[in-house]
Amino acid sequence: MAARKTPPSVKSPPRRRAAGDSTTGAASGRLGGRIVPVTTAHIETAPEAVDSATLAEIFRRFHAAEPEPKGELHAVNPFTLLVAVVLSAQATDRGVNLATGPLFAVADTPDKMLALGEETVRSYIRTIGLFNTKAKNVIALSRILVERHGSEVPASLEALQVLPGVGAKTASVVLNIAFQVPRIAVDTHIFRVSNRIPLFVGSTTDKVQAGLEAIVPEPYRLHAHHWLILHGRYTCKARKPECPRCLIADLCRYPSKTAA
Repeated sequence: MAARKTPPSVKSPPRRRAAGDSTTGAASGRLGGRIVPVTTAHIETAPEAVDSATLAEIFRRFHAAEPEPKGELHAVNPFTLLVAVVLSAQATDRGVNLATGPLFAVADTPDKMLALGEETVRSYIRTIGLFNTKAKNVIALSRILVERHGSEVPASLEALQVLPGVGAKTASVVLNIAFQVPRIAVDTHIFRVSNRIPLFVGSTTDKVQAGLEAIVPEPYRLHAHHWLILHGRYTCKARKPECPRCLIADLCRYPSKTAA
């Protein structure tokens, strides 16, 4: 595999911490970091990305450690997953789950959600950031699903992206989890990890997503999204990566590893 050139720095925007946000939690999977374009803040990278054999070994170890990684957002079907991911923008999974537990108990389909109406949905999600806009989006996307898709969530990137509150990254998450499509939606954690190890060096989340989807070995592509988020959230942390306990420390080329 030809060596990929690494620019001296990659820029990403300063992270906006939502109320109640935390970097702690059980390492059981998370959809978590915000899915936003990244274009400012310095990220130190190694001289060049790992080779294909090393890349495969990294994901082999992730798989061995956790064969079936799961997200932390609670959902009972593709529709509730879609709503939960839309609500998770600039919010924590824990905060979303606290609000959606009662909401999904009474509205777990587009028809039921539409019947609740925007004001009632707003009352359920009032503790989540941007709840006014999100309530409008949830009702609007529910209406579209009922009127255009027979109350079903479409398994199409293009169809998902036209739904209110759903961008390319959110659509990728839904496709990956609900429909087992091997998409790697890049959030701030995956962006950092990919550029830091580095797996693939890119200046935006879109470039990193395209790069990772092209190089991650096919057997590992379906769960790569969760493995990388877990690694970035609980081990390869932004301020002080926990390198001494990292299961791929010997393979990582990051020049500023944390000493034991």
